[in-house]
Amino acid sequence: MTIQRSASAETVTWTGIICEFGLAFFKGTVGYFSDSKALLGDALYSATEASTSLADKIPWKRQATLRGNRKSAKTVPVIAILFSVLVLMGGLQIATGAIQNLSKDDLKSPGQFSVIAIFVSFAVREAIFQFQYRISKKKNEGKHTVYAANHRLGLYSSFIVLLGVVLSFTGDMYGWPGLLYMDSIAALIVSVLVLRKGYLLIVNSVYGRIAHQEIEEENSANFIDTVQRVHGIITVDDLKSHEHGHYIVIYVKVSVNPRITVLEAQDIAERAKKLLMNRFLHVSDVNIQVVPYDPGYPYKSNHELTSRDTPTLLQ
Repeated sequence: MTIQRSASAETVTWTGIICEFGLAFFKGTVGYFSDSKALLGDALYSATEASTSLADKIPWKRQATLRGNRKSAKTVPVIAILFSVLVLMGGLQIATGAIQNLSKDDLKSPGQFSVIAIFVSFAVREAIFQFQYRISKKKNEGKHTVYAANHRLGLYSSFIVLLGVVLSFTGDMYGWPGLLYMDSIAALIVSVLVLRKGYLLIVNSVYGRIAHQEIEEENSANFIDTVQRVHGIITVDDLKSHEHGHYIVIYVKVSVNPRITVLEAQDIAERAKKLLMNRFLHVSDVNIQVVPYDPGYPYKSNHELTSRDTPTLLQ
């Protein structure tokens, strides 16, 4: 009996990655033709979000390749570092362009189409978030808290860009030259957010993986020991933990008495989940799969012996 499943996790993740890259391309195109540094910075931030989500899948690939091919496992951190370097270079480029615009005297407003593009990006980003959050929460995949945190930071970036573009457009409309610099100031602030993202990405790609390897066995042992303390759980068949930022999502498979009811199994799973989340504050969610305990041959349970028609002893 399966209490919780995460079959749609890959679909939700890849949908978010593809949509974020498409949104980054759209905002980048509009920002380039409208000469809006802030919109270009927001496009880079969306691309960074997609790259971060793509890099989050690397630990799973790395674990799989370590079991089969050690040589391919060495190339995985290089990919993550490449993402980080590209993000850092893009953030520096946006910051340099914004500083150059601040030193000019004849600035132009990005235009009305830039404002429309920002509102369109708001709507698309909200739709992506609602899709990911609702599906993840419905399937109990444990990533809805991560989606909410990333969406909140993305809204900060988009709001800064919207404020800068609107003020710049207002300054051009009413003849206030001081407000024309707000687009470049917003781009400079967003570039700092992008540089922070790139820095965190490269730290998590290099040092985070080394630390993860050192504490993975210790954490798994603590998790297993905690789950085994729950009354009704016979064995812990499998336990995996996945890091999502500062939080951890645990996937565990346990065996219980095959003669108990489904409601009793659900109660056992709920108690195990609460115990893990209360004891380990960095655990954001726990997905538990409950299966009947099978002792295997030559051990048999009493109800199996009594239900057999053939005698068990020689006559």
